[in-house]
Amino acid sequence: MDSFEINKIIAAILLTALIVIGIGKFADVLFHVEKPKESAYQIEGLEIVSNEKKSDNNVKEIAQVDIAQLLSLGDLAHGEKVFKKCSACHMIASDGKNMIGPNLWGVIGRTAGSISDYKYSKAMVAYGKEWSFEEMNSYLIKPQAYIKGTKMAFAGLRKEKDRASVILYMNSKSATPKPLP
Repeated sequence: MDSFEINKIIAAILLTALIVIGIGKFADVLFHVEKPKESAYQIEGLEIVSNEKKSDNNVKEIAQVDIAQLLSLGDLAHGEKVFKKCSACHMIASDGKNMIGPNLWGVIGRTAGSISDYKYSKAMVAYGKEWSFEEMNSYLIKPQAYIKGTKMAFAGLRKEKDRASVILYMNSKSATPKPLP
């Protein structure tokens, strides 16, 4: 096979790729679909209690849900399954060691950034609030957006059932679990 034949084969492959990409772009222009402004699937029972808008002076947008109703969506078995995503970096055992992230034994009710033998980010130490059910829910949606500067690189848990289940699971992993709201 000479170089002219190889050039024809490569040209045919490139032309095919260009045609496929071109058809895709043309179809996007031809069949433009507008996304709905409101979600078509609503979960009953979860209501937004308050909503503070983000302003120029870096105030976080806070959308609080009724935590009791949110936690009613979760269950411990599902939380244990979802927590496997977290177990790559965190351990949750009473005598567990810190890994990439701190040991999460008894985290609900503990002050953020308070384990002495773990090196937290400056943002987490400065945050310093107690991990309540509401705080943990807000944090688990998207950690880096909730506490800017945290070194936790986890994308977050978007589904309410996943968050509720993980929070219930983490609360159960404590010497003195907090009573549910």
